[in-house]
Amino acid sequence: MESNFNNLNVINTLLRWRVHLAVILLIAFVGSAVFSGSWLITPKFKSWAVIYPSNISPYSEESETEQMYQILQASYVRDRVIEQFNLAEHYEINPEYEYFTTALINEYKENVKIAKTPGEALRIEVLDSDPVTAKEIVETVIIAYNEKIKMLHEEKFGEVVGMWERARQRKLYSIDSLENVLHILAKEDGLIEYGAQSLEVMKGLLGTVEGGATRINKSEVNKLRKSMEEKGGALFLTLETLKHEALLLREITSELDKADANYDRQFSYTNIIEEPFAADKKSYPVRWLIVALTMFTTLLLSLIVIGIIENLRIRKAI
Repeated sequence: MESNFNNLNVINTLLRWRVHLAVILLIAFVGSAVFSGSWLITPKFKSWAVIYPSNISPYSEESETEQMYQILQASYVRDRVIEQFNLAEHYEINPEYEYFTTALINEYKENVKIAKTPGEALRIEVLDSDPVTAKEIVETVIIAYNEKIKMLHEEKFGEVVGMWERARQRKLYSIDSLENVLHILAKEDGLIEYGAQSLEVMKGLLGTVEGGATRINKSEVNKLRKSMEEKGGALFLTLETLKHEALLLREITSELDKADANYDRQFSYTNIIEEPFAADKKSYPVRWLIVALTMFTTLLLSLIVIGIIENLRIRKAI
């Protein structure tokens, strides 16, 4: 019974204030409709693209998508877009303003959004007063991302190329030194190939040279034998070391070729699932939503004020 009485009082109160409420809501409707117009709020058009990462390897425990997200948020991508489209002028931010850089970055973040999709792709979304510019900014973000990944890969594989190139130069120097040793042994001591010359010395000493009529030059045989005794070990070791170094050089050259191929690769690092486009209808502001929220807020505040006034009236009457 008491509840019905209270409800009746509320209804009667609203009826007494109906004209005031109607006028206030009408003013709110007209005001919100006027002030949400394009003459006051610049309309913005939306363009977006949906992309997946490609040809990249994740760092640490992060996924390829997480890596792509971090790089898309990096200052290189942002600065590339800001510079290409002269966004300071486009957003009408005064370069003399004390907090110019902060204001420019905040405006960029307001208009360029990057978020994950449920399918682990990334959606790049751009708002701009020009639909074509919005589309081109999305495209530039993707291009800048590819450039940044390419720079990171070139830096990484450039270090690998440098490492293998230095290793190759060391091996070439080592082989050159060994060849100089062989040249000296051949020129000064007459030693060329350990196995073959050992056999020839043995034949000369035993007199078993083919062709019995052939005269053996004992002095040359003894000279070669002496050289073999004194420098044969050095010759053998140098020849074996040279073979080993040649094998290592071949392996290093193979690794260098792989590193060069990785350094020089021309890959795209994105798979574009949904291409950006120039919108033919504005996305901001949503006029009906502004009007609806304004009227709801106005009605709520009006009811609070009416409640306060009615309570004060009742207390005075008591």
